[in-house]
Amino acid sequence: MSAAPVEQPHDDRPLIAEANRVMERLRGQRVEIIEGLIVVTPPPDLGHARALKKLARPFETAGLDEDETEVHQGIGVWLPDGPEDYAIPDLCVVDADIDDQLIENNCYDPAAFRLVLEVTSSNWQADLRAKVKAYAQARIPVYVIVNRKHQRLHVLTDPAGDTYENHRPYVPGEIATLPDTLGAKVTLDVDEILKAGQPRTN
Repeated sequence: MSAAPVEQPHDDRPLIAEANRVMERLRGQRVEIIEGLIVVTPPPDLGHARALKKLARPFETAGLDEDETEVHQGIGVWLPDGPEDYAIPDLCVVDADIDDQLIENNCYDPAAFRLVLEVTSSNWQADLRAKVKAYAQARIPVYVIVNRKHQRLHVLTDPAGDTYENHRPYVPGEIATLPDTLGAKVTLDVDEILKAGQPRTN
């Protein structure tokens, strides 16, 4: 989930300090630093929230929110592509020892993340481009994108440099099977998730 970048400040203030100032001013909005730019995301719409709710269930049902792993929403991941870069994926699967992996600014070492997931919003290009590069460089093994704009679910695996070697888009009617490296078998009903992400009409 992403929105338009905010122009970098023109003073000597570190970027993180500026991002935190923006967060204080714009309560309830997500603030990230991607490729050296502050990105502000407005609160999610109901479709986004419904899709995310549907998405959490298969991970929890598979037992990934117990013992060795945890399932969370809105946890910061420190990114290696810039000195102050970080992202806040919509959903993630992390190692259970993540508390020991805190780096800075409530963000954690990407090595603790087994999967990150984004549900697209108005600026869907950031999730499909900038975050692909950022998460690949962070060597996060699995990146899932619920692409509400084009009605696709993308599963990206095997990070290599600034991209993923494997990118499999799924369409409504298909079942996406995630890699066993997560620690359990997880399948996602693409039709159900994409339908949940659409606005409801009377």
